[in-house]
Amino acid sequence: MDKITVVGAGNVGATCANVIAHKDLAREVVLVDIKEGLAEGKALDIWQTSSINNFNTRVVGVTNNYLRTKGSGVVVITSGLPRKPGMSRDDLIKTNANIVKDVTEKVVKYSPDAIIIIVSNPLDVMTYCSYLASNKPASKVFGMAGELDTARYRAFIAEALDVSPKDILSLSLGGHGDTMVPLPRYTSVNGIPITELLGKEEMDKIVERTRFGGGELVNLMGTSAWYAPGAAAAQMVEAIVDDQKRIFPVCAWLQGEYGLKDIYMGVPVKLGKRGIEHIFEIDLNKEEKKLLNDSATAVKKVMKILDDMKIF
Repeated sequence: MDKITVVGAGNVGATCANVIAHKDLAREVVLVDIKEGLAEGKALDIWQTSSINNFNTRVVGVTNNYLRTKGSGVVVITSGLPRKPGMSRDDLIKTNANIVKDVTEKVVKYSPDAIIIIVSNPLDVMTYCSYLASNKPASKVFGMAGELDTARYRAFIAEALDVSPKDILSLSLGGHGDTMVPLPRYTSVNGIPITELLGKEEMDKIVERTRFGGGELVNLMGTSAWYAPGAAAAQMVEAIVDDQKRIFPVCAWLQGEYGLKDIYMGVPVKLGKRGIEHIFEIDLNKEEKKLLNDSATAVKKVMKILDDMKIF
């Protein structure tokens, strides 16, 4: 790909740009930020590792210059205020919605064909916000959520079993954050169902820790995580650029799937060069359906806050 843009040069955006560059996914990565010199400095720092880490992708940084992003094939938006201790994702919405709306409009002006990946919080409603602002097909505007949630889930399972995280396959549904729905029934270790390896009590503890995984890191560091979110977004970019047809849990616009309509929620999809190429509907038992519907109710409440702002 010729060009990939990452908007927001904070910890998540810079990490994402760094991973994308390491994977040599584009001729150029453009890092954009509102703070003078921040994107330029981080981009220069990343570029200076090119000979050490053996990549060719040119990394450049700009301050609020969206013309420089023109012709991007994929744009990752990480802009917005980070979450602080004691702050829920919902608290962020009124400020971050205006930021994401503005960024999306500028991005689409110069890269009308770009696929947009949202990482900004609160994730589900910010993806909805970008979708409304972009006037693009929903297959080209989606959020990074489940990929991060399952990464945390797999890391905790790997610790519990003392095995490689590479062998763990898992899936999660629902909103990103406290109402996410990890699915032990769809989790396996190199084909062995997780229920054969861990008891219900231990799995319940892992599920609970995963559900509040973001909050755990905020409490430890005083700010949101960045290594795992940045890497997760970059993995989605890779699936698109290389047309890998990977199946990932992604925050997607649902139009009847799982009995849900007009809502952005985490579901398994096929990711390729056209963005979301298929949404998979998996069979859920009664308990899983209830958890998913509860999550949808919570997401809808936050989406209503955006609708009530009347910025569209």
